[in-house]
Amino acid sequence: MTQQNYRNSSAQVANQQSENTDRQIPQPPEGSQRLQWLGPSFLWMLSAAGSGELLFTPRIAALYGYSLLWALLAAVVLKWFINGEVGRFSVCTGTTILEGFKQIPGPKNWAVWLILLPQVIVAISTVAGLAGAAATALILMTGGTVQLWTVIIIIVTAAIVLLGQYNLVEKISSYIGIARTIAVVAAALFVFPNVRSFAAGLVPEIPQNVRYQEILPWLGFMLAGAAGLMWYSYWVEARGYGAASVEGQEPIDPKQLDREDKNKLRGWLNLMIVSNTLAVVGALLAALSFLILGGELLRPQGLVPKENRVAETLGSLLGDIWGPFGFWFMVAIVFITFCSTVLSVEDGFGRMFADGTQILLQGFGMRGRWTNEKFLQRFYIILLLALLPIAVYIFFGEPVGLLQTAGAIEAAHIPIVTGLTLYLNHQMLPQELRPSKFIFGGATIAGIFFAVFAVIYLLQMLGIIGASAADW
Repeated sequence: MTQQNYRNSSAQVANQQSENTDRQIPQPPEGSQRLQWLGPSFLWMLSAAGSGELLFTPRIAALYGYSLLWALLAAVVLKWFINGEVGRFSVCTGTTILEGFKQIPGPKNWAVWLILLPQVIVAISTVAGLAGAAATALILMTGGTVQLWTVIIIIVTAAIVLLGQYNLVEKISSYIGIARTIAVVAAALFVFPNVRSFAAGLVPEIPQNVRYQEILPWLGFMLAGAAGLMWYSYWVEARGYGAASVEGQEPIDPKQLDREDKNKLRGWLNLMIVSNTLAVVGALLAALSFLILGGELLRPQGLVPKENRVAETLGSLLGDIWGPFGFWFMVAIVFITFCSTVLSVEDGFGRMFADGTQILLQGFGMRGRWTNEKFLQRFYIILLLALLPIAVYIFFGEPVGLLQTAGAIEAAHIPIVTGLTLYLNHQMLPQELRPSKFIFGGATIAGIFFAVFAVIYLLQMLGIIGASAADW
């Protein structure tokens, strides 16, 4: 996926659909044309599948059965609200959410710093953890060591993004993602549990002696973490949704638009909501299927996906149903899913950190190479998303532990992203384009939901409360 390709596509649609030469905001696509604009949400769904659904959901099911089904459903539904609000800002202003954060009153760029600094740890840990998990599949197929294959995976994926070949891999990964979802849904239906025991998980309760270091990363990565939610803004902006299709002008102030342009943006918002909903439904089907497979196949055997046995344990999800073919098919899915997620992570973080660095340095009046987006993106891919993850993995060598660290930070960061986004949309958008009371309320509840889990996790980690004291 390249920004230029997306912009070329959006410019063609703008020329065909809009005769408004003043603003160049095109009419939103209708009918079958809408299918051509599902890309950002589908990319978001694919980037989410690596750790939340494929790794942590079977792990949670193996440890706690269906007792946290309600938390899974809550996390998925609540992130639909947050993701929609992030997308709303980019559709209506034509800029990324990070560009919006710099306009929040207070010390210069304080909100940008608040976002970027914790995400440095997330970026390094996520790439190292995902690559390490993918390597556990390769050692089953080819031998060698996890450390060696992890280094190779990180180097190869970074090179693919640097050389602009992400587009082709993205298409291949899309087909694999569809095949994965169909396979796990079919397998889950085959082993579907007793309805009563499954439905019992809909009652909100926390299992005895629960460890929040397991729950918080799972909830943080489910669908997308704080960074993934912000990446949706980049993909929507790059695809040319709404105001993002305007070329060669100053950033749009939606409050200054006339009624016709506001109506066009409302049409784009409706398309974005449909696209976002389809992505969430698809990810939810996969997540529920992995929860069922983990609860029915891993938990009775006492198997938990961990560290260098991730692929071997996950392989049994389908291997126990379809024999050797199912086992190796699942191992291949593990490898391809984690590798494609590494690509999405490198692309997303590369964009976000390049954008953030531009904002921060331009705030100091700097110009030149270090404010060039392409240069910065390459710099961060090489240093932050390749060299440092290699060093961190060689030093720690625990992919699940690294992903748990990243997921916990992501979950704790979600309330911050949510609060800042809601503030922006309320302050910068006209009444006609602001979220409804229902949407605003849902997003607010989402921020509170993740904040509560983050606080309990912190208190448990500090030893202030024990596992039993944290039970609800």
